[in-house]
Amino acid sequence: MTAIRAAVSLNRMTVCTGTILFGDVLGSRRDSAGSTAWLRDLVVELDAAYGDERLAPFGFTGGDEIQGLLAPAADPVKAVLLAALGPGGRRMRWVAVRGEVDPDPTEGRAPAMERTGHAFVVAREAMVEARTGHERLVIVTGQADVDALLADLTPALVDMLDGLTQRQRTVARLALIDNLRQSEIADRLKVRRATISVSFSRARIRSLERLVAGTRRVYANLRETVTE
Repeated sequence: MTAIRAAVSLNRMTVCTGTILFGDVLGSRRDSAGSTAWLRDLVVELDAAYGDERLAPFGFTGGDEIQGLLAPAADPVKAVLLAALGPGGRRMRWVAVRGEVDPDPTEGRAPAMERTGHAFVVAREAMVEARTGHERLVIVTGQADVDALLADLTPALVDMLDGLTQRQRTVARLALIDNLRQSEIADRLKVRRATISVSFSRARIRSLERLVAGTRRVYANLRETVTE
């Protein structure tokens, strides 16, 4: 991914900068109708979750790929978690690229798949390379040291999310997305605290929390550097 990562410009004079988010459902052809229905629900959830951080509404094309355009300060990991930890979550490949996008004459009404710009070109190339290399989460910022750190962190994050059972996903979602403590999760699920403690241990949720926090911290440091 070296050539692609180097292609993204972080020039302060860029007319408009955003984070392109592409998500591809793996094995969607085996259940095209189910993938389309699931993505439709995910689009609604992501639109609500990002709110004012969206530069364009989410949408999907071809029944198996989602596209989003977020403000530079938005957290792309949030989308990965929402997709992986939601009901009936499907395995996905994600590419997030921060860079230049063309101005939007519709003032944010046009969906992401109708937007253009250099970052979209880079994101499409990155998705092609990710498929070829069987990578599941690629975050491209154009800042070499940041991209190198993210490339080390993201495979581990995907592996940990893939290893969760459905029950563990439910518990992880309440911990990582809703930010609930173990006692609060137990109350929400109407089970004993000890049951949740066992789920935390078996799912390594504390380690997952630290990995998510570390990935976000690396990306946040980029945002702080760019905005200073």
